[in-house]
Amino acid sequence: MKIIKKLIICSLLILGSCSKGNEGIVSVIEGDNLETQMIIAYNEGLEALEEEDVFYAVQKFNEAELLYPQSPWAAQSALMSAYAWWSQGYYGDTIDELDRFIKLYSNHNNLDYAYYLLAMSYYDSIIDEKKDLKPLIEAKKNFKIVIKEYPDTDYSLDAKYKLNLIEDNLAAKEIYIARHYIKKQKWIAAINRLQNILKFYDQTIYVEEALHRLVEIHYILGLEVEAKKYATTLGYNYKSGEWYKRSYKVFNKNYSLIKIKEKKKKRKKLTEKIKSFF
Repeated sequence: MKIIKKLIICSLLILGSCSKGNEGIVSVIEGDNLETQMIIAYNEGLEALEEEDVFYAVQKFNEAELLYPQSPWAAQSALMSAYAWWSQGYYGDTIDELDRFIKLYSNHNNLDYAYYLLAMSYYDSIIDEKKDLKPLIEAKKNFKIVIKEYPDTDYSLDAKYKLNLIEDNLAAKEIYIARHYIKKQKWIAAINRLQNILKFYDQTIYVEEALHRLVEIHYILGLEVEAKKYATTLGYNYKSGEWYKRSYKVFNKNYSLIKIKEKKKKRKKLTEKIKSFF
């Protein structure tokens, strides 16, 4: 865990290096006393972070930022303060710190990391996506910023992966609500939720079920032409799936009986073949 933290801290540094014996430590710069104090505060923040004392680390990073706001290390201190909060799971504090960083240091060369960490803070704060959608939506928004604005970074690669997981969660929420409306026979409300899946989450695993539910609902409402359209789409894309079989039964009530008869025929033929050996 400590090695990982060192790597992340080192990757954030825009001055100095992570050479043997002084990982992440800012070299003492000869100059006025204010700058020296800033360097000391920053280094103390790094040491506290290494010891997982997040509160003292944040205090020292904030101190370093305030001591010398004109220095490049002011922005870096603010970013390290956000990372310190995130490293110990204080996601609300991380988000506040990163929002401030993005507004105050909008031209910083680590802005890609700031947006990525902001997205991760929302993503990591998800507790129950069925009750609270805000973290999912905010994470999605910020991951999209990373992908669009910084497409050639490692952050973008991971953002794409996380975005797929978020899409699945959001689609799961829609299907969950749609099922509830179907039980209550609130057909229009259910249709709207199911169509959201086809429109916004068409790459998720819930598309098959959404299509089948639309077949069922439209058939119940007597809209067989619409039902057949959805069934055709389902068959074209997922003909071998279970949801297509269920939709097929909607239009073919004797489907189960036919399958049973076919199985009996197969068993009879097999029995006859076995008997022929004796």
